Amino acid sequence: MRTASAEAHRTVEAVWRIEAARLIAGLAGLVRDVGLAEELAQDALVAALEQWPAEGVPRNPGAWLMTVAKRRAIDLIRRNERLHRNLAELGRRLERDGAAGEPPEPDEIEDDLLRLVFTACHPALSMEARVALTLRVLGGLTTEEIARAFLVPEPTVAQRIVRAKRALADRGVPFEVPRGGELAGRLAAVLEVIYLIFNEGYSATAGDDWLRPALCADALRLGRVLAGLMPGEAEVHGLVGLMEIHASRSAARVGPDGEPILLLDQDRTRWDRLLIGRGLAALRRAEELAGGEPGPYTLQAAIAACHARAVVAADTDWTRIAALYEELAKLLRSPVVELNRAVALSMAYGPLTGLALLDQIVGEPALKGYHLLPSVRGDLLFKLGRREEARAEFERAAALTRNTRERALLRRRAAAC
Repeated sequence: MRTASAEAHRTVEAVWRIEAARLIAGLAGLVRDVGLAEELAQDALVAALEQWPAEGVPRNPGAWLMTVAKRRAIDLIRRNERLHRNLAELGRRLERDGAAGEPPEPDEIEDDLLRLVFTACHPALSMEARVALTLRVLGGLTTEEIARAFLVPEPTVAQRIVRAKRALADRGVPFEVPRGGELAGRLAAVLEVIYLIFNEGYSATAGDDWLRPALCADALRLGRVLAGLMPGEAEVHGLVGLMEIHASRSAARVGPDGEPILLLDQDRTRWDRLLIGRGLAALRRAEELAGGEPGPYTLQAAIAACHARAVVAADTDWTRIAALYEELAKLLRSPVVELNRAVALSMAYGPLTGLALLDQIVGEPALKGYHLLPSVRGDLLFKLGRREEARAEFERAAALTRNTRERALLRRRAAAC
């Protein structure tokens, strides 16, 4: 009996990971409140944990959870006169789905998921709150998992999520996908949240690990879901392509002891060709939809593709990469883009060319505490034979980074000078 109970609990956890976003999205579409929708979904989860070990796992677990949650919603609405007008619609939907809990139509699920994506990433919330809420309701992560991923206390994450839900409710944020001109701005916010999650997994800001693969996987899954929901948006495919190609390098980015391995030193036979193929396909779709006017994510995916197509580092088309960064710089006007462009220029035309651009942006306030500026500058100075200056830059970069693995790498480079 204990074995059967443990197996049922594992099934509940697996079903929850798969169905949580759809469940919360469907409920939020009914009650128009993300926080309340998650509470109802959690109630259904508790019911599953109580009933499935004794009664067995139902034939359609996701539909079972939705039915239980909808019934709880009806009970709640009956006690709340303010939401009385929603009762008839909830009753009709429950009756239509049937007592056994037939799943909703696929189009209905997709509509609700898309609304949930835009609600969780609403610009009224801070970026930290958007990330936490997105991972909670769309990624299915617990507050403990989110806290561990971003190296912040669990109560801080829980507070961010609670405040985010309250802010959405207090502002009366509509549970809808924006239309017209508003869509572009809101979509940019959604893509920014997903890419921030991916980047934190790909190159951790702080802590003992350089990679956090689980975060990369969550971001990739969110990006793929969004691409399925919005197949006509070029930048969605551009972001997916960028993440797929970057993720393909994961196995080659760390050594046996977890130490970072830089791009030019990686064993490219360890790159995942399946992910590269998926990334290149997403890039082609993005370029087709962009019609000759690629957006920033599509341009970054094209840069990543240049690396992916090079069998060995020496084959990399740095001239093409430098040209793509120039296009990207015109769109974003970002000192971080200029920093990356300096690297590309140094590889295409020599370290002096890259250093000249770096010297133009060295005073940028946004780069004041950014450890990659002295790291790149140290690399270029090292190539020019200016070893003492390079050592000082590597040491400064090591002092700025909060990642233990990266700090050790930078100190080794300083010692090599």
